[in-house]
Amino acid sequence: MLLSPSLITAVAVQILCQAFKVIYYSLKKRQLDLSYFISAGGMPSAHSAFVTALTLSLGLYHGFISEFFAISSVFSLIIIYDAIKLRGAVQSHSRILLKIVQYLPDQFQGGDQKIPQMVGHSLPEVIAGLIVGGVLSGMLFLFFKHLN
Repeated sequence: MLLSPSLITAVAVQILCQAFKVIYYSLKKRQLDLSYFISAGGMPSAHSAFVTALTLSLGLYHGFISEFFAISSVFSLIIIYDAIKLRGAVQSHSRILLKIVQYLPDQFQGGDQKIPQMVGHSLPEVIAGLIVGGVLSGMLFLFFKHLN
C-alpha cells in the first residue's frame, strides 16, 4: 500500500465528520450550508474523531505498547484538551465580542464583524468524536486487514 492505513483512516474519519456536520446543520437550519465542512466546532468533534482514529489505528497496526501509539496518545490528549478548554474559552469570548458589536454598532462600522461563534466543543461533542473515531477506525482496520 502506498499510504499508511492509519493516515488514510484518520483523514477519512475527518472528512466523514465534516460531511456529517454539513448534513446535520443544514437540516437543522433547513438550508444547505457548506461552511460547516470547514468549521472548527460542532457535533461531533472532528478533531477528537481524527486523533482518536489515528491513535487507535496506530495501536491496532503497531501494538498498544509501541512508540507510535505512545506519541499519538500524548498528542491526542493535548488536542482533545484544547478542543474543550482552550477553544471553548475562545468560543465564549467570541460570543461576548459579538454582543459588544451588536450593542455598539456605530463603533464597528466598516470593520469586519464576522465573528465565528462555533470554534470550541462541549464535552458531549468530544465524546461523540471519540466514539465516531474509535468505531470508524476499528471498521477501517478490519477492512484493510481483509484486503491483505
